[in-house]
Amino acid sequence: MHRAGFVNIFGKPNAGKSTLLNALLGEKLAIVSPKVQTTRHRITGILTEKDYQIVFSDTPGIIDPKYKLHEKMMGAVRSALEDADVALLLMDARDNVEECLELFGSLKLKATSLLVVNKMDTLEKADLEKLLERCRAWGKASDVVAISALQKKGLNTLLEKIVSLLPESEPFYPEDTLTDRSTRFFVAEIIREKIFHLFEEEIPYHTAVVVTQFQEKHTLTKISADIVVTRETQKGIILGEKGKSIREIGSRARVDIEKFLDRKVFLELHVKVRDKWRDNDLYLKEYGLI
Repeated sequence: MHRAGFVNIFGKPNAGKSTLLNALLGEKLAIVSPKVQTTRHRITGILTEKDYQIVFSDTPGIIDPKYKLHEKMMGAVRSALEDADVALLLMDARDNVEECLELFGSLKLKATSLLVVNKMDTLEKADLEKLLERCRAWGKASDVVAISALQKKGLNTLLEKIVSLLPESEPFYPEDTLTDRSTRFFVAEIIREKIFHLFEEEIPYHTAVVVTQFQEKHTLTKISADIVVTRETQKGIILGEKGKSIREIGSRARVDIEKFLDRKVFLELHVKVRDKWRDNDLYLKEYGLI
């Protein structure tokens, strides 16, 4: 008997959704940063084994929208609610449990759900047991699982529970398919991740990355990308004194892109100012955000 289905990951910003997706797949597909709201897109990762295929979706963190960009992000969450066979409701063990349960209770879930308590290693054993007891008492999930996505603890138990809930089905994708996203998409996400790591405060949230050129040459891949910001002052910060900051972004991104593509890369970055792009449908469409 072969099982296959769609398993979508929901949770507040920074619950560890992207870290969990990467850990389950054994590949880095979703960018990770200590800052909240790093994920803007719905990212699909496909795990294929002999007896099952799981199509995972990492969704943006559930937020109160302030821009059209945020509204589009919440649109991705809503569509993921519609098509899940199994919903993973992911919470940080250190978060307010009542707030998390209230948030999950407000989702119009049609799918069977598993309540997943992440970062279990941050609590003492007695505190963790107390938290799990409260989560079980909630009663709206079919089961409660404690994990540490970062330390890869509890993942086998989680996978077993997921597979047991999947419908009988043939695979949806060929066995060597890892994602339905393009290489260009992941290159842009890698560059964006470096901006999240290198800059403080609001800069990363005002930034989009668009790959404008992707040429496979004989010895290397030539990539050009635009870093889009909303103001001239932000452009100055991204460039840095005498171009120091943008060189650092490029240097760090190139290392990861070369690992991802498994070949040499020539990376060229430019900074463009687009006022209020986060509220502009034309720009959001051009940047692949709608």
